[in-house]
Amino acid sequence: MAFVHLDIRCLYTVLICTSFGCVLSSNTEIKVNPPLDFEIVDPGYLGYISMQWKPPLSLDNFKECTVEYELKYRNFDSESWKTIITTNLYYKDGFDLNKGIEAKIHTLLPEQCTNGSEVYSSWSEATYWTPPQGRGETKIQDLDCEYYNWQYLLCSWKPGVDVPFDTNYNLFYWYEGLDQAIECAEYMTSNGKNTGCRFPHLKSPDYKDFYICVNGSSQSMLIRSSYFIFQLQNIVKPLPPEYLSLTMKDSNEISLKWNVPRGPIPERCFFYEIILTEDYTTWVFTTMENEMCIKRTSNKSHQICLLVRSKVNIYCSDDGIWSEWSEEECWKGDTWKEIVIYFMIPFGFISLFVLLVTLLLLYKQRSVLETIFDSRKEVFTRQETLC
Repeated sequence: MAFVHLDIRCLYTVLICTSFGCVLSSNTEIKVNPPLDFEIVDPGYLGYISMQWKPPLSLDNFKECTVEYELKYRNFDSESWKTIITTNLYYKDGFDLNKGIEAKIHTLLPEQCTNGSEVYSSWSEATYWTPPQGRGETKIQDLDCEYYNWQYLLCSWKPGVDVPFDTNYNLFYWYEGLDQAIECAEYMTSNGKNTGCRFPHLKSPDYKDFYICVNGSSQSMLIRSSYFIFQLQNIVKPLPPEYLSLTMKDSNEISLKWNVPRGPIPERCFFYEIILTEDYTTWVFTTMENEMCIKRTSNKSHQICLLVRSKVNIYCSDDGIWSEWSEEECWKGDTWKEIVIYFMIPFGFISLFVLLVTLLLLYKQRSVLETIFDSRKEVFTRQETLC
């Protein structure tokens, strides 16, 4: 009986090997070479790098197939690889040139060319880095860029630490659409040193990687360059809202409204933060509309004040910068009482004073008239006696 079970197991083994052996043997016969001359090329666009290669040798047997390439790349300190599958012989992307770059690629034969399973070549690898010059602390500090109202770009920085007095910095920028990197045309200066750049009107720079390099020079030492990548729509600082209004719809509800900030930013792109102060209590609200209604905490509030600021929302950017706060707008409750206190009471005192003066004058006038009448009466009586 044991022999029967053994024979059955052997039969299953033979059947499995027979079924899959041909596929395995056929797959092992299909080989493909890695791409040739894989390299990372810097065209001088401040971080926009090209990775390029040539087709592998011995592709004659796969003329009817579409050969693909799997490309992986990253900066040296990144924990994850970016992966691209392409049929082209090059690929471009943005990198942080403050760090080195590593990439690897292999040839990929799709399933329809290899009896139902993909076949990969070995990897071809390449690295690239910009040789650092100067100590790290000599590069600029705290680069701050703001795209004011989606119209004007302004960047500022602080000098490096313990740099020589003659150190000065220069800014270069590039984005897709420019033929080459361009130096800042209008520097902001302090004590004769460049501390920022006012950019000219930029043509169609939105939703593109914007590359900046700030390098420095000194006669006594090398200065480290700094590289930056961002997209302008993510650093937009809009104008604050205008013409705020508070309206009491009834004793318990307040209607808040303001104008959309002026400029080219579409109305649908705004996000608002509201600070509402009711007497001595403050609330913070957010909304994507330029109006809202809220409930009063008490219908005996003496004063309600409103402040609003704006920001570009997630439908138009990944991030943004808050505008300045609007001018404060306030509503004061029981205004008729204030009118009585500040206007009617003084008016009442004045009116009473005028009335008293008038009565006094009338009283004096009556006394004078009575005196004159008595005098005339006495003269008339004397005249009658003489007759």
